[in-house]
Amino acid sequence: MVGIDDGDSITVLDADHRTHRIRLSGIDAPESGQAFGTKSHQNLSRLVFDKAVVIEASKRDRYNRIVGKVLVGGRDVCLEQIKAGMAWHYKYYQNEQTPEDRKRYADAENEARAAGRCC
Repeated sequence: MVGIDDGDSITVLDADHRTHRIRLSGIDAPESGQAFGTKSHQNLSRLVFDKAVVIEASKRDRYNRIVGKVLVGGRDVCLEQIKAGMAWHYKYYQNEQTPEDRKRYADAENEARAAGRCC
């Protein structure tokens, strides 16, 4: 792991020591200057910093970042950001998700909101 850009973007270092910018798929998080932006960034850092990650890439975005699901030890980091209330399910792109992920992410956001954890 190289760095955390914000609550939904990271930069990773691969085995060949090349860096890759990753946009976490299925979520949207507040920017650093927005309310909860710093907390979202910190939570994502806690989940991935200095850990081996697996990226299930799906495409590249308009900024040439890899868009993908990020896993640490088999755990879906994107989903964990939603559960913690540090990101929202990005419904605009939900059709790019599997039906299972779409349901998990939507349910996690609803639960976080009901518990008062949502940013």
